[in-house]
Amino acid sequence: MSTSPAITIGELEAKYPLYCKAMRLLLSEGRSPLQMKKTLCWERLETLHLSLPRRYKAPSHLLRLIQRDLGD
Repeated sequence: MSTSPAITIGELEAKYPLYCKAMRLLLSEGRSPLQMKKTLCWERLETLHLSLPRRYKAPSHLLRLIQRDLGD
């Protein structure tokens, strides 16, 4: 079993736009919210939210915003 090195909050913050973009792409591909909750981008966005809740919204909130933007 291999484990990946721990990622820092700074690294998560730096990649935040990429995680949001990944969520948008997954949603545009037709992935369900349940499928999205199993992704790395969801996990990373959730970690950011739990670590810095005043700065980063929950992934479920971001999902609703993206759905609204895409017109779903």
